[in-house]
Amino acid sequence: MRLLHTSDWHIGRSLHGADLLGEQEAVLSGLAGVVAAEGVDAVVVAGDVYDRAVPSADAQAVLDRVVGRLVGAGATVVLTPGNHDSARRLGTFSSLLTKAGLHVRAETARLDEPVLLADAHGEVAVYGLPYLEPEIARHELGVTDARSHEGVLRAAMDRVRADLFLRPGVRSVVMAHAFVGGGVASDSERDICVGGVDVVPASVFDGVDYVALGHLHRPQTLLDRMRYSGSPLGYSFGEAGQDKQVWLVDLDAGGLAGVRSVPLPAPRPLTVLTGTLDDLLADPAHTAAEEAWVSARLTDPVRPSDPMRALRGRFAHCVHLEWIGGTGGGDGRSYQERLRGRDDLDVAGEFVAHVRGGVGVTAAERDLLTRALGAAGREELAR
Repeated sequence: MRLLHTSDWHIGRSLHGADLLGEQEAVLSGLAGVVAAEGVDAVVVAGDVYDRAVPSADAQAVLDRVVGRLVGAGATVVLTPGNHDSARRLGTFSSLLTKAGLHVRAETARLDEPVLLADAHGEVAVYGLPYLEPEIARHELGVTDARSHEGVLRAAMDRVRADLFLRPGVRSVVMAHAFVGGGVASDSERDICVGGVDVVPASVFDGVDYVALGHLHRPQTLLDRMRYSGSPLGYSFGEAGQDKQVWLVDLDAGGLAGVRSVPLPAPRPLTVLTGTLDDLLADPAHTAAEEAWVSARLTDPVRPSDPMRALRGRFAHCVHLEWIGGTGGGDGRSYQERLRGRDDLDVAGEFVAHVRGGVGVTAAERDLLTRALGAAGREELAR
């Protein structure tokens, strides 16, 4: 049995206002080629299928086309909702969709009812755990004292293991959307912390052959049998330079036989450029960035006028701009470090020059600042 593990599609997400639907459809549709080339039996998507609970009509159309291509390539598809999805909305018509090869596991009450797949060695039970919001799931699972993700996931896995006990010899896969201890987060994930407790220990998932995790956008291996596939595209500039992938998971008669990664293309890479505006516009070393999504960090001592317009003249896909020159970012020092050892008159003079676009204080202004600071000092002593 060969599975393709993916997650965190976030269909409908934008990057600083830039539409990503075209890129998302291109990358996700490309998974159909992996299915056909690698002989994949099932594609498991571990949560955050959409980026929002109420997806746009265009986002829903992309999912429809992508799933159609995956099923057409010969794979069964299993989806579970993540913390960005509406479980109820995603699960609409799930019983009818099953007949077409799409299994949506969105009901907490039925999380111990697996999708059963078969190969020459028997059955593989795929359990899709929807994202479990503790305050809601603890009542649905009958564990009202469980107020953390660990608590409700333990209750869910107890149900899964109880069902597996009744299926001797059946191999098992669990799909879960959670922050498991040892995972490394990115800055594009929505916080799922509840009451300060969001991390789930890996031991919660003991007793199954493979755990297909979702939520963290960086692909990573926690245990050989427990992995995050990561998101198929970069959704923040903190992911610049990060290779995206999916996992191919092989199960033989004895359980997990092997896992390997398949790299995914980046239709438009993410790039962070740092320097003065003039340098960024002129440096030939940045030629490759002209076709990338760009975040520019400007180190000019004085904030340039209308820098985004100038940057987009060269970098058409510049979507984020940060000016760090006036905060010490140009030389790596903090504002506090830059002030250390300097007297009040120097600091005040620099402030006046800053707000006037770099025009320094005159002798008369310096004398006026000296008198003002002196008066302020005397007033402070009189208190």
